Amino acid sequence: MQVTVEEVSSLTRKMKIVLSKEDVAPKIEDAYRKLASEVSIKGFRKGKVPRKVLEKNYAPKVKSELGEKLVQETYFDALSEVKLDAVVHPDIRSISFEDDGSFVYEAEVDVRPQFELGAYTGLEVEQQEILVSDADVDAELERIRKEMAPLRSVDDRGIKNGDVAVLKFEGFHEGKEMDKVKADDFSVDVGAGRLGKEFEENLVGLAKGEKTEREIDFPVSFGNQMLAGKKVNFKIEVKDIKERALPEFDDEFAKDVGENFKTLADLKKHISEQRRKTMEEVQSGDFSDKIMLKLLDNHDFEVPPRLVAYEVNNLITELENNLTNQNMTLESAGMNRDSLVEQYKDTAQKRVKGDFILKKIAEKEEIKLVDEDIENGFKRIAEKYEMAVADVKKYFSNRDDLLPFMNELLSEKILKFLRDAAEVKIVPVGSADAAKKETVKGEAA
Repeated sequence: MQVTVEEVSSLTRKMKIVLSKEDVAPKIEDAYRKLASEVSIKGFRKGKVPRKVLEKNYAPKVKSELGEKLVQETYFDALSEVKLDAVVHPDIRSISFEDDGSFVYEAEVDVRPQFELGAYTGLEVEQQEILVSDADVDAELERIRKEMAPLRSVDDRGIKNGDVAVLKFEGFHEGKEMDKVKADDFSVDVGAGRLGKEFEENLVGLAKGEKTEREIDFPVSFGNQMLAGKKVNFKIEVKDIKERALPEFDDEFAKDVGENFKTLADLKKHISEQRRKTMEEVQSGDFSDKIMLKLLDNHDFEVPPRLVAYEVNNLITELENNLTNQNMTLESAGMNRDSLVEQYKDTAQKRVKGDFILKKIAEKEEIKLVDEDIENGFKRIAEKYEMAVADVKKYFSNRDDLLPFMNELLSEKILKFLRDAAEVKIVPVGSADAAKKETVKGEAA
């Protein structure tokens, strides 16, 4: 096997691989021998069809299948021979069986960028102190009270904030009916903002049985992709108005929430503890994001374009899956793949670059996954989705599923190392005075 390498760009190489006639001829002979034992041609006994007859009828098929097999058998050996550290699947092209009996193909690959590690320990990161206020607890209590309150229909007044309005509506955009923006019995928690502040504000005052039209200009950032950035005219009919019969905040209320709560004080304590835990989890993710931004600022190097394209495709696929869960497509949400490619390119580049930095830190610091890390990862998923650990392991028995999971666990372990090695400046809640920032080395959420 002969392998030559051409530099296409700083991170892209084109390999030309040539297999000699001596290497290829036996493979061709084996392919036709196998074919002869499988096919039947009129006038010949099975297994006795002459080679020239087989070539006349099956040469394209044989060359196609054998060419693919030869590429699979030799590609990684070729990489090893020329010591290329490829980071993504190759673009295989120009496959041909030459007149001299040799087999030739080209493989264009992206290689791992070479760079020196910049600063990654002792990174200064600001972190706001975690404080659960009485107002936070009261807000959660109110949410629970609304959730538990029974609903009763009212006929003697219009809709108020806090009511549940049952609507029949249709949406029209630029004069055309929107197929998926309509419902016959849709419940809206007025004032909660789930359908947008403007939409819900326009419901206030409407009476049961009233029909009306409202034009709503949804912001680009609106959560429902089908409505985001569109001016929609709604035809609305109020079918029912329901108010909540809110219970009193007392010990009986606490007992109704859960059997573990004997008093309202018990419930408040639990809410405070859960709120703190949630804030710590959010803060931990925020802390990791801040570290990654600093790492990206401290390192300047190119990333492989094919790997970026692969990551962009992953981001779009993730979006498509989310839309599918809402019974939507890119088209029905007013999006197209080409614009998303441009939109996600910067995010994809940062992800790819960040991953290279993290993996290089892992190499230098000898950070590796051990069996305990993987086992804890399985247990965490089992707890989150209320599954048996054995079922989680069964799900990840496929190598294609396990490898991304292990990569995620390794990244978490590296970020844990970086958090522990960071210099954290705790900022008191509500304070803008830098002098009040307390520096705590190695303390991270």
